[in-house]
Amino acid sequence: MSSEAHSISLAAPVVLLAAAVIAVLIFKRIGLGSVLGYLIAGLIIGPFGFAFFQDSAAILHIAELGIVMYLFVIGLEMQPSHLWSLRREIFGLGTLQIIICALALTGVGLLFGFTWQIAFIGAAGFVLTSTAIVMQLLGDRGDLTQPRGQKIVAILLFEDLLIVPLLAIVAFMAPNHVVESTSVRLENIGIGLLA
Repeated sequence: MSSEAHSISLAAPVVLLAAAVIAVLIFKRIGLGSVLGYLIAGLIIGPFGFAFFQDSAAILHIAELGIVMYLFVIGLEMQPSHLWSLRREIFGLGTLQIIICALALTGVGLLFGFTWQIAFIGAAGFVLTSTAIVMQLLGDRGDLTQPRGQKIVAILLFEDLLIVPLLAIVAFMAPNHVVESTSVRLENIGIGLLA
């Protein structure tokens, strides 16, 4: 029974990796890039394709591990002196991009009739881009070491740093009953951990 459980848990990563490798090779060969290959591979093996995975939440941990590992690789390639030389771009361009895009998208949300809180939170979520996807695209194009690529990396780093304050703003903007129920849950967890 235990060997059967281990083979089931090992099948998911093997299928995911095989689909990713095959799709990326095909999509790079035809010049469409690896990111599109990863997306198409997910569609093919997912619940709406060949249905190798019926429950997408079952592979969530594998996906999170992949993102963490990719961000770790990005961190290995960054040099502190290089980051320090990009400080103006990180805080200048990054701030400008976040403010302009957040205000514009908040305005769009208000035009569609959402409250300003919902419009702002939705806009802030759209403003934060995926570092892993953009870095992969920059690497595929060979723009990672170019000046324009470095400016994009600087903006991405600022967006990554901005996630924590954004989560604090969301918690501050939440209705009181949501905050109270969350704090009760956290207290219960704390009590459970102390017991």
